[in-house]
Amino acid sequence: MSDAGLAVIGAGPAGLAATLAAAARGLRVTLIDSATEAGGQFYRQPAPGLGARRPQALHHQWRTWERLRDGLRTQVRAGTVRHLTDHHVWLVERRGTAGFTVHALIGPEQEEPAEVYAGAVLLATGGYEKVLPFPGWTLPGVVTAGGAQAMLKGGLVLPGRTAVVAGTGPLLLPVATGLAAAGATVAALVDSADPASFVRRSRVLAGRPDKMAEGAAYAGRLLRHRVRTLLHHTVVAAHGAERLEAVTIAALDRDGRVRPDTRRRLVCDTLAVGHGMLPHTDLADALGCRVDGTDVHVDDEQRTDVPGVWAAGETTGIGGSALSLAEGHIAGRSIAARLAGRAPDPGEWAAAARTRAKLRAFFTAVDSVYAPPAHWAEQVTDDTVVCRCEEVSAGAVREAVRELGAGDLRTVKLLTRAGMGWCQGRVCGPGVAGVAGCAETPGRRPFARPVPLGVLARAGESGESGESGESGESGESGESGESGESGEQI
Repeated sequence: MSDAGLAVIGAGPAGLAATLAAAARGLRVTLIDSATEAGGQFYRQPAPGLGARRPQALHHQWRTWERLRDGLRTQVRAGTVRHLTDHHVWLVERRGTAGFTVHALIGPEQEEPAEVYAGAVLLATGGYEKVLPFPGWTLPGVVTAGGAQAMLKGGLVLPGRTAVVAGTGPLLLPVATGLAAAGATVAALVDSADPASFVRRSRVLAGRPDKMAEGAAYAGRLLRHRVRTLLHHTVVAAHGAERLEAVTIAALDRDGRVRPDTRRRLVCDTLAVGHGMLPHTDLADALGCRVDGTDVHVDDEQRTDVPGVWAAGETTGIGGSALSLAEGHIAGRSIAARLAGRAPDPGEWAAAARTRAKLRAFFTAVDSVYAPPAHWAEQVTDDTVVCRCEEVSAGAVREAVRELGAGDLRTVKLLTRAGMGWCQGRVCGPGVAGVAGCAETPGRRPFARPVPLGVLARAGESGESGESGESGESGESGESGESGESGEQI
């Protein structure tokens, strides 16, 4: 394998842990991230110009972040790590036996190309939110739970003054407490999780007392801010003329159906809603990595089944920052050993492996507790838009199934255009599948994001020339104007 070094894609907890572990063992690392600062969503920082006096107030595990941040700065100063910010990776391409080319677009316009060559690649691309549609979910004022958190952490702004936080999943807790602490009135935290499910999984959940204590701490903060927590409830609809004015919520029965006699209306100007997380697997898919369900498959060293490609963090399964740190640490040590031509000693990461095993078991139980209501799609009216990009309604999706014979998600997409827009089904895929009653099958996309045709043309020319070997970047010499001449993107 080429000794050109390691390219780490993603500067969240997993990517940072892997970068530091590999660099500490003499490996040259290029850390590539789409954000302007390291940290990912979990450690998202406000812009320096905002002058935040106590950014730690929006985070927990702040000391862990400080160690990661300071370690990265030290390695960058030493020249062992190159940190490329505002680089949006759209493809990782194998270059024969010479390693890999990481293709990226630079800056907010995402039209100037860059290439990074490396002998090995770590995919630490994190996850994204799963949001299921309901009547009124497209109203201004309805945001994702993670979006509300990003506004607070990164912009130091509240999405509104009176909020309802709803859906299901552990993310709702820090979002509700963060909004309340920042001065918003949180009318309710509405979670569809059934308390009985926690009891059934109590043995596994109790195996991580630190996580249970973390949950109890959030519960205490909710009590201090007088936030009502409504378990086994769901949002039925959002209401408003020009923007959100109120939401209707209701309790769920044992089968996960809405109990009509429990409907009530809550006045609010913000609804932060989310139904869990999904791993980012686009780059892994394009490389041909095995994906089990929604997760990139890895072995005990965090290696994928594609030689030279490792994966860590949420892309291998949603499990929070502690699991991401453990997986990143293991991956960094493994890569450093493998690129040095020796078999790694698993004893070097024994503690991280134990943490990984316990947290994977814990979050498997958590996933079963925080599953969305079984019959959520019954509340989606025919006039509800389920694919925003193409403005496809639930009625059109149901017609494709009932009248046109669509029996799978791909056929629904072909008949209705649901999932053919800008997001390529990343946002609407789960919702469309649920409304159609089809299995949720992840799509295989050739690129991880839209790419200007001019950039593709030049990438093709570069590939035909056979240039490889040096670790570096191209496309930053002022020739990027060519890519901006064509507004077409695919």
